[in-house]
Amino acid sequence: MIKLNIYDELASNAYPGRGIIIGKSADGKKAVTAYFIMGRSVNSRNRVFVEDGDGIRTQAFDPSKLEDPHLIIYAPVRVLGNKTIVTNGDQTDTIYELMNQQMTFEQALRTREFEDDAPNYTPRISGIIKTTDNGDFNYAMSILKSDNGDPDSCLRFTFSYKDPIAGEGRFIHTYMGDGSPLPSFEGEPKLIGIPDDIDEFTNGLWGSLNEDNKVSLFVRYIDLATGDTDTRIVNKNK
Repeated sequence: MIKLNIYDELASNAYPGRGIIIGKSADGKKAVTAYFIMGRSVNSRNRVFVEDGDGIRTQAFDPSKLEDPHLIIYAPVRVLGNKTIVTNGDQTDTIYELMNQQMTFEQALRTREFEDDAPNYTPRISGIIKTTDNGDFNYAMSILKSDNGDPDSCLRFTFSYKDPIAGEGRFIHTYMGDGSPLPSFEGEPKLIGIPDDIDEFTNGLWGSLNEDNKVSLFVRYIDLATGDTDTRIVNKNK
């Protein structure tokens, strides 16, 4: 698989939708994750990320303009012990609650399907990072999508990554590009490079997202030796 430049990849797609990145910093010392949201409608663009305990949630920037909270207000990031859950919807809570009952990531997601936003049937994308006692981590990514737009059939794919390579990560997003209906992501998560510096990564990602459609970005670096986290949140609405 060819390693892509994530900034070029984002810049070449005006509407990747929502995206999750997970990987390891180039020095091998940190687990890295990022999540971004984009929007075409006023309702989708009227959002910001705010910190919520160890994680984040979306909220309306201007509550008076909030038309429908369904599918746009949720907690994208939650932390359960040594696990960091990142998703593009309220399946974050499903994963958190069912894994807390000793179910697996995959088992939790078997209870969910793609979003009910016909005709797009937006995929539900999810990721989980699990740190280990020996100072390393493994991670998995999932996508639940309709079968070529047929809402009667749900396709489920999980991709697992053990002992990630330093300086590499995977990127999964909801849409292949703009369109009507929006075309769902295809294939396995894309291989990308990941730098050591969180600000370099944050600025690079934010600067590469389409100026009209980008809404918010979250980036977190987790120190594998100490468990300490360093987080950046960027919101277009200020």
